[in-house]
Amino acid sequence: MKFTLGWLREHLDTDATLDQVVDALTRIGLEVEGVHNPGDTLAPFRVARILSAERHPQADKLQVLSVDAGDGPLQVVCGAPNARAGLIGVFGAPGTHVPGAGITLKVAAIRGVESNGMMCSARELEIGEGHDGIIELPADAPVGESYADYAGLTDPVIDVSITPNRQDCMGVRGIARDLAAVGLGTLRPLTVPSIPGDGPGPDVRTDAPGCPAFFAQGVAGVVNGESPDWMRRRLTAIGQKPISALVDITNYVMIDLGRPLHVYDRAKLSGGLVARPARAGEQVVALNGKTYTLSEGMTVIADDVAVHDIGGIMGGEHSGVSHDTTDVVIECAFFDPDAIARTGQALMLTSDARQRFERGVDPAFLDDGLAIATRLVLDLCGGTASTVTRAGEAPLGTRTYTYDPALAQTLGGLAIDPARQRSILELLGFTVGDDWQVTPPTWRRDVDGPADIVEEVIRIEGIDKVAPVPLPRTPGVATPTATPEQKLERRVRRAAAARGLDEAVTWSFISTAQAAPFGGGDWTLANPISEELKVMRPSLLPGILSATERNLRRGAGTVRLFEIGRRYLAAGEHPTLGVVLAGDRLTRGWRTGKAGAFDAYDAKAEALALLAAAGAPVDNLQVMGEAGAAWHPGQSGTLRLGPKTILARFGMLHPALLKAFDLDGAVAGVELYLDALPVKRGSGFMRPAYAPPALQPVRRDFAFLVPPTLTADSLIRAVRGADKAAIVAARVFDVFERDGEKSVAVEVVLQPGDKSFTDADLKAIADKVVAAAAKQGASLRV
Repeated sequence: MKFTLGWLREHLDTDATLDQVVDALTRIGLEVEGVHNPGDTLAPFRVARILSAERHPQADKLQVLSVDAGDGPLQVVCGAPNARAGLIGVFGAPGTHVPGAGITLKVAAIRGVESNGMMCSARELEIGEGHDGIIELPADAPVGESYADYAGLTDPVIDVSITPNRQDCMGVRGIARDLAAVGLGTLRPLTVPSIPGDGPGPDVRTDAPGCPAFFAQGVAGVVNGESPDWMRRRLTAIGQKPISALVDITNYVMIDLGRPLHVYDRAKLSGGLVARPARAGEQVVALNGKTYTLSEGMTVIADDVAVHDIGGIMGGEHSGVSHDTTDVVIECAFFDPDAIARTGQALMLTSDARQRFERGVDPAFLDDGLAIATRLVLDLCGGTASTVTRAGEAPLGTRTYTYDPALAQTLGGLAIDPARQRSILELLGFTVGDDWQVTPPTWRRDVDGPADIVEEVIRIEGIDKVAPVPLPRTPGVATPTATPEQKLERRVRRAAAARGLDEAVTWSFISTAQAAPFGGGDWTLANPISEELKVMRPSLLPGILSATERNLRRGAGTVRLFEIGRRYLAAGEHPTLGVVLAGDRLTRGWRTGKAGAFDAYDAKAEALALLAAAGAPVDNLQVMGEAGAAWHPGQSGTLRLGPKTILARFGMLHPALLKAFDLDGAVAGVELYLDALPVKRGSGFMRPAYAPPALQPVRRDFAFLVPPTLTADSLIRAVRGADKAAIVAARVFDVFERDGEKSVAVEVVLQPGDKSFTDADLKAIADKVVAAAAKQGASLRV
């Protein structure tokens, strides 16, 4: 919400400085995002007179001017068709930056003739769209004076961030009311004109639940020229493009009073206007030039032939006013906020009117808003007004609450005198009875109970006055507050970082296309920020893959990323750790040789290490295939605790998935499901005492000939289970193939207990190992 300081003072009688206004706005919850003074940009430009204008000797469309900007004549080459001797305009000297052209002026030769500056157009100064010629000022404009001072362009622009609940502050008057309540001045009375109508009003009606009230007034015989300078300057200062007097009036009233309106060219209408639900498939070309296909139930304004307006959001191009318009219908309606929000979301269409209607405009301000707009039309465009036609009735919905002034202290932490509280509420427009029955004004639909009334009192009195009070603390050692789930995430995060992985934080929202390879999204947003952020992620990999692609595209040789977050599935939220390994596994060097790519075993190593850090029984895990469609078949797998409980997926990602993310080469990944890990109940803060074995372990190597279908995991599990009391570890340390046979060498670690193994013990254990391997189809190689 932007407005100028001078505009604010039209509603607020105050001597406060700009700094005081900005400080007060922020203190009462209307955060100031920025302050801009257009006079700073235009300060170097001065009012200048053209003393003479001669034809350029080398160009028919250029003239050589003699310009006086208060310091004597300067030679300037100009191509404007209206440049002539005696004209007074705006001059920029060498060294001046021209904002609309994005250039800094300097002395230059144009077609062989020296030029010392520039006579400027409105567009070049960003004060209008005129670019057919240079600015022409009145004959009495003071030559040599700053143009910004002369034109009144030194009014600072204040940009305020309005929260969705403060619909009343979507107009300058609402902001002035808040500042008056905080003591920064007095709210000036609002003059509402009385306009006696001549003749019947426009034919309007409402048949739409989304438009309970539709008021309109006609004005015949208007002349739609330019709006006056004061209005154009204010609209231009806040970024609104002046179009014509009729359009500018509606924009001005919307910004000034928070009351959106619309003006129709009566000659372009066929019959009366009706607010009704749209029919499925109806189309309208909006004022932005785009065609919108409407859904059944959307509120539209139509005549007997076609739809002319997406109700409360944007008018139609066909019935819009032009400079040839002579008869108009001024619409002042109330649209249901929820209906406006749904329609705007469905059409992906936003506008200044939508921002106000979906917050909720003042339902009691229809007559007054229409009268103010009609008076401006009559004053600026002439014509004769009709009577007002009122269709429907606005839902005033007044609410009254019993309020106790003591709540300011019990809920807000600030003791405020009841008389002061009454004064604050009345200055904000609340009605306060003798028995403290408080009725919010019709423009404050966000106030819903005594707690909201306390909030109003506290923010105006000053939330900075609320004393900071520490919460009570139990003496002694504080009780731990981290949950087992939080501790688990902390452990695996530290483990991932310790292994050289970089943590990424990505959006929880992804596009439909990104979610498709992972089974699609079960949670789809009804009001997404954009179509690219529409689905709650079913996997962490899409976000990390996007981050990987950006890093590789910017020259990163190796990308090792991890993220801890939530997956969103039909069954709910699932804490997950995702890992992506891309680029070169090893840096090219004289010792390492050629750089190598990551493979599935790298992914498996990361998965096992992180599972071990999480406390999973990694020695008992089974490696199985069927990782899913997003993974490369034959180069991926799952780590399971039992045949059904999947703790992690790992391996190489599918080439089709990598292509969708614009990734070249092989990429490995891991997804570790933290909520699937077996829960460990803590027994205290102390670690168990370290008790190393008294005797050294014994290692024995076995070489087995195995069938091609036997997995190493199955062989290792069989070997470990041969003697669970003595065998503490087993691992594959060598594999080779010859003449169609595969040999797998396994190292078995034996740990004696209270006495050393005898030769007979070792032979018995070896026999058990060979027998267990034989059950898997493996035979001892001799």
